[in-house]
Amino acid sequence: MILVVDFGSQTTHLIGRRIRDLGVKSELVLPQNTLASILKLKPKGIILSGGPASVYGKKALLIDKTIFNLGIPILGICYGLEVIGQVLGGKVKSGIKKEYGPTLIRLNNNYNSSNLFKNIPKKEFRVWMSHFDQVVRLPKNMINLGSTPTVRHAAFSNEKNNIFAIMFHPEVHHTQFGEQILNNFIFKISSENKEIGKDKIEEIKKNISKNIEHKKAVCALSGGIDSAVAGYLAYKVIGKKLTNFYVDTGLMRDGETEEIKNTFKKMKLPMEVIYGKKYFLKALRGITDPEKKRKAIGETFVRLFEKEAKIKGAKILIQGTIYPDVIESQGTKHSHKIKTHHNVGGLPQKHGFKIIEPLRQFYKDEVRKIAADLNFPKEIIYRHVFPGPGLAVRIIGEVTERKLEILKKADTIIVEEIKKAGLYEKIWMAFGIFAGIKTTGVTGDERKYGETIAIRAIESKDTMTADWSRLPYDVLEKIAERITTEVFEVVRVVYDITTKPPATMEWE
Repeated sequence: MILVVDFGSQTTHLIGRRIRDLGVKSELVLPQNTLASILKLKPKGIILSGGPASVYGKKALLIDKTIFNLGIPILGICYGLEVIGQVLGGKVKSGIKKEYGPTLIRLNNNYNSSNLFKNIPKKEFRVWMSHFDQVVRLPKNMINLGSTPTVRHAAFSNEKNNIFAIMFHPEVHHTQFGEQILNNFIFKISSENKEIGKDKIEEIKKNISKNIEHKKAVCALSGGIDSAVAGYLAYKVIGKKLTNFYVDTGLMRDGETEEIKNTFKKMKLPMEVIYGKKYFLKALRGITDPEKKRKAIGETFVRLFEKEAKIKGAKILIQGTIYPDVIESQGTKHSHKIKTHHNVGGLPQKHGFKIIEPLRQFYKDEVRKIAADLNFPKEIIYRHVFPGPGLAVRIIGEVTERKLEILKKADTIIVEEIKKAGLYEKIWMAFGIFAGIKTTGVTGDERKYGETIAIRAIESKDTMTADWSRLPYDVLEKIAERITTEVFEVVRVVYDITTKPPATMEWE
């Protein structure tokens, strides 16, 4: 197995997932437990993850230097590279220029002599970065393997001692040749062997059965793929003892409730609708802070469920939480909270449920694969990702019925035009944002002070990283034209071309 030392990166768990995808066991451990874990688990290789801190800070997370003398191959990623630099006597300091998102790494002419870069077909390729520090002086016996326009020592190694370090993230799918690099470390350098993977569907069903024990339960269906898979598999396990609830918060897209009812009817998955618009709008009244919005929605959501579950005699709540929801809500000890997901950190501490999250360790692309194996309708498998708090986090500022109506109309136009262009299934998600910015326009030769709608269209695989979609200009032109003519209040449309990182997928 491969040991992954968790320094708090948003993608630490993703490293473990990539290792499992290659057919090898992995275990996540905290830095302070690393040496003890090595002695107990006897890993074939060790990966040091990224992290949000600085290795030269007063409370820096580091590891025992002894680990580098055990003869076990080590790969440092991002912060892990800096740990190697700091602990082994190099120098790390804040970079003059930060790197967040895509950049190009250029490997040195000697890169083919490094086992880490075997079978990489070219010496310059696109990688994904997220850092503000860098190693400015290499430790003794390390050789430089590559640089980026900003970072001189973006890859280095001590081949004799099997110590490797890279500043970029090979675990994210936006890094070119990332899988090959991990493959090289795991099999060529660490001499690991593949093992047969488990049947994920049967594994999930067994866990549901073990946790529910045929008691009555309710499941929160959002209409998205995650909760649909969780509810469907739970229904297969406990049957009529499960009640699937869909909450119409009033924060949904136009026509969404009817569309979802029809979809689940096709799947023969029983569902009851809770109409709660008035409760959610009341809870959001006067709130402008995104985190407070999420908390208010989470609180309202669980109180409605408590009320309905009590009627059903159920004390178990099943949710379609997936791992990116967990990590962005500060899912590990040393990670930073990016935003509270309403079904993770957004739930109030006191509630009357035992929470079951069958998909908590999975990523979006894994869930979609499971749905395809279960023969789910195509429209739900490829349905664009929609946030749990709904349009509340796509409206900057206070949520009101007026703003909701404007955004719903604009969002409908965006999706319609992307579908007409045959692009809907080729991109991860596309949506509108009510920017909350008043701007001057001209309509009918008259000045008009109106609203701004932003368009966000992105490509991703597992939601951990994302790149903006290069939508054709004629599609963008048509969207802007329709929004500014069909949605009276809007006078300006803009297009968001920011990657994740540094941005998140949603604006709030």
